Amino acid sequence: MKLTRLPNEFKKALPVINQLTQAGYEAYFVGGCVRDAILGLPIHDVDIATSAFPAEIKEVFEKTIDVGIEHGTVLVLSGDESYEITTFRTESTYQDYRRPDHVDFVRSLEEDLKRRDFTINALALAHDGSVIDLFDGLNDLKNRCLRAVGQAQDRFQEDALRMMRGLRFISQLDFQLEAKTKEAICNHAELLTKISVERICIEFEKLLVGKNRSQALALFIETNCFKYCPQLTRYEKQLSNFAQVANHQLHDVTVAWAAILTYFNMPLQQVRPFLKAWKTSNQLIIEVQLLLQMLIIRKQRIFNAIDLYQLNEDIIPKLSELCAFYQLSEPTNLLLQRYQALPIHQLKDLAINGHDLMTYFNRRGGSWLKQLLSLCESAVLMNEIKNEYQELLSYANSKMDCEKID
Repeated sequence: MKLTRLPNEFKKALPVINQLTQAGYEAYFVGGCVRDAILGLPIHDVDIATSAFPAEIKEVFEKTIDVGIEHGTVLVLSGDESYEITTFRTESTYQDYRRPDHVDFVRSLEEDLKRRDFTINALALAHDGSVIDLFDGLNDLKNRCLRAVGQAQDRFQEDALRMMRGLRFISQLDFQLEAKTKEAICNHAELLTKISVERICIEFEKLLVGKNRSQALALFIETNCFKYCPQLTRYEKQLSNFAQVANHQLHDVTVAWAAILTYFNMPLQQVRPFLKAWKTSNQLIIEVQLLLQMLIIRKQRIFNAIDLYQLNEDIIPKLSELCAFYQLSEPTNLLLQRYQALPIHQLKDLAINGHDLMTYFNRRGGSWLKQLLSLCESAVLMNEIKNEYQELLSYANSKMDCEKID
């Protein structure tokens, strides 16, 4: 097979390939970028493999950075771009089921490709667009089949994370899992205990926002991989129910977590410890909690001004996506319009502050101050009063008399 039109990302990198070949070395585009080019998908990273050893790469190019030279990778700076160039290599045994004990640099492209995870990722592309396919990856691409290179059990014993990567590809690419590869995942799922939660989480999140999340989650359960992920064993039934949901694709990881947790019927107070077990960021946890709170409200009624006040412009598209998942119509543009139309968006937008109230009432701060500011805040949001200094002071004075604020 030959690509007659190279993607722009490859065209920009051709001078690097050509410089290596002119110096007498082999050099190819390899891995996922070749797969995505053939499938017509966006290319995110251009990976180049070469027969040149690291020291030889550095002799060919003027500007390089040693980013992983012990594993054969050198970063080459070319104009405004930078490319990771990795020497063909073979790998030793993997005692920790993730990283090889050591790597050996070789001159053979075949030796390099046969250590890769799946046939669709073991493709190489020459500078003229010719595809080198030593493991029938093109046929697997055509048949939309995910199959391990060589013996599947060997690939997963080398790097157990490949099992989660495989399930992620099933979701992202909408492929089918080849029978022997599936059997090997079933037999080696327990090896996921050797992998850091952070790495598993990255793959799981990509799985959740793939085009065929339902199929991938079904395999995630069937292969027992879910049993070796944080706290999922207790939610097997709920996870299965979520896997059976009509395949409405989610595009945001935060929304995906919120959606799956609703199927777990998880109380809000348990959300933080659950997501902490997955080593997610504090920002994601805060946003998931807010989305779940807002979904509970929206299932009962339309959002009011006080509800919208809790949001911000970044989370509104996520809330809209979550509502759409539950067939609750809240278009992003309309939510944004309603949010932007609020008279205030945070407490500091209020025309009076705590110091103003303490001066006016000649009192020290205390719980009364928080109560009064909250009342003023709500009154402005609900358009009961205008956000004006004198009007707010009069309102505050009336509330001090009738609300028993102390």
